[in-house]
Amino acid sequence: MTALLAGATGLIGHEIAASWTGPGKLHLLVRRAVPVTGPAPRLQRVHVVDYAALPALPAAEEAYCCLGTTIKVAGSQAAFRAVDFEAVLAFARAAQRAGVRRFAVVSALGASAKSATFYNRVKGEMEEALAGLGFDSLVVARPSLLDGDRAGLGQPQRLGERLALALTAPLAPLIPKAWRPIRAATVARAMRRALAEARPGVRIVESAELQDLGT
Repeated sequence: MTALLAGATGLIGHEIAASWTGPGKLHLLVRRAVPVTGPAPRLQRVHVVDYAALPALPAAEEAYCCLGTTIKVAGSQAAFRAVDFEAVLAFARAAQRAGVRRFAVVSALGASAKSATFYNRVKGEMEEALAGLGFDSLVVARPSLLDGDRAGLGQPQRLGERLALALTAPLAPLIPKAWRPIRAATVARAMRRALAEARPGVRIVESAELQDLGT
């Protein structure tokens, strides 16, 4: 079972790569070279790519897309859309050409193409575009606030995110699962489990279900 992974330097993508033990090889698509880690590094191969001009990808059966940024980091709404919509769709189409029939993607809580919020609207449009590609199985993960070590991955620390995590930590058991902060490792495990179940069609996995699947 060979798999493709886009976004291996992010919180969730890093967790998928770091825990990969097979059974097949994992191809990591990144925009800058990264060291191979995890319990079975021999099963991983890194490919430095430009998502605006993707080459032919290695043949694979499944793919995980963990690409994402913020408007603040990207610098503009157009730059944000270039990552969270255009790069995601480019990867999905390239994965299809490589033989992928099962695809999992990280979206966001509240994603909707009809949302008045730009961020959630782009995420919703991305989901609809992926659904139109015709994968045998499409898993859409919609996590709530992500909890993970961004600094350890060399990512910009998000002040609002850090404050929200600090404020909600003591109250976590009282917060409904649908809105409770969720560990990136939990989302990674949930995505792998959901894709392994290989249900036909589109499966939207909200944050509460991600909590259950990833434990």
